[in-house]
Amino acid sequence: MSNRLAALAAGLMVLAVATGAAAQPFTLEDAHERVVQFHPDLRLFVPRREGLEADARAAALRPALEAQVDLENVLGSGPLQGTRSAELTLSLAGVLERGGKREARRALAAARIDALSVQRAAKQLDLLAEATRRYVDLAALQAQRPLLAEDLAQRRRIAHAARQRFAAGAAPEASALAAEAGIAQAEARLATLDAQQAAAWRRLSLLWGAPVEGPVPEVTPVPESPPALPTLAELTARIAESPELLAFADEARIREARLRLAETEASPDADWSVGVRRLQDGSDTGLVAGFSLPLGTRRRAEPAIAAARAEREALGMQRESAALQLEAVAVDAWSQVESGALQADRLRTEVLPRLERAAAQSERAYRAGALSYLEWAAVQTDITTSRFALLEARVATQRALIELQRLTAESWTASDAREGDTE
Repeated sequence: MSNRLAALAAGLMVLAVATGAAAQPFTLEDAHERVVQFHPDLRLFVPRREGLEADARAAALRPALEAQVDLENVLGSGPLQGTRSAELTLSLAGVLERGGKREARRALAAARIDALSVQRAAKQLDLLAEATRRYVDLAALQAQRPLLAEDLAQRRRIAHAARQRFAAGAAPEASALAAEAGIAQAEARLATLDAQQAAAWRRLSLLWGAPVEGPVPEVTPVPESPPALPTLAELTARIAESPELLAFADEARIREARLRLAETEASPDADWSVGVRRLQDGSDTGLVAGFSLPLGTRRRAEPAIAAARAEREALGMQRESAALQLEAVAVDAWSQVESGALQADRLRTEVLPRLERAAAQSERAYRAGALSYLEWAAVQTDITTSRFALLEARVATQRALIELQRLTAESWTASDAREGDTE
């Protein structure tokens, strides 16, 4: 399990690497390494394990021996005045555990330590998934910049053409003013994008507690297509290996150990003592010994045994319920990957090429006086909207893929990408 989670952590989300000659991007692997190294939720498992190991050492200890001193028949009246009739007893007492209590305590402590490693792996997987989501959010914002820049350039072309037609008396100034207002709006969106990127970078860097200094680094872009996924039936079958359900197996061992510990309480512990008594009157000594065994321990232990058994049986039902919930989430995420990939493919191959040809023809028609400014501007707006829709479809696909990988503890890489999805 630990090897599979380590592999998944390394490839939870494989983004297309776009390296440049001038600078290397801040990669997803960089973010993952920082989260694993510095996130307090993961560092917390070190003292937690130390505490459980201390509990295990304590569970392995036998009951402590007791040294007892008893002084009787002193400072009384009559023959018991002073210390003439004193009786001094020195004894050693202890508890004889029965029913395997010590072994049961050790088994429970060991089960809790074993469960901790799975808990840490699951927590690390959740944190890496969250880091990937925030990384994708930042990558999506950076991907918007060239789209907005291209839109701004086209708005300036439209405004320039509208101003030329107004100067020639072929169009009212209202068209030129409206086009110039479109430029201002595009510039405002670009300025807002910078603030959004800074906020997204801060959200990401908070996962490793680093102060935000300097400009926002470049990250690798959002993949254009998802990897090939297994069938839905294969995917749901892998839910049994998810960290959430594997945690139930460790919890089952813990509850079984608690049941065995409760059952040992039905066997009574014997208290014993042995010592020497000295009689002051006559200076005689003698051996004293004691042994006691409580009665009715099985009847008193039955409620705790019944409660532990009920908790163990309830865990199986909780696991079934969790498995159904995880399967529903996996089905939904799988559907989102499929629908997002289909939407992105249609936008890229069918919608955008037609709109780009329409924009070129609209510009020629506008300059020839056969088309109004509003019609040309509307085509450009449709292009920008469709490009943003394509980006959002890709981002939504990656978010659903992250959830699938988190649920199944499986990793699919770019080498598994669908044939024909990339240009």
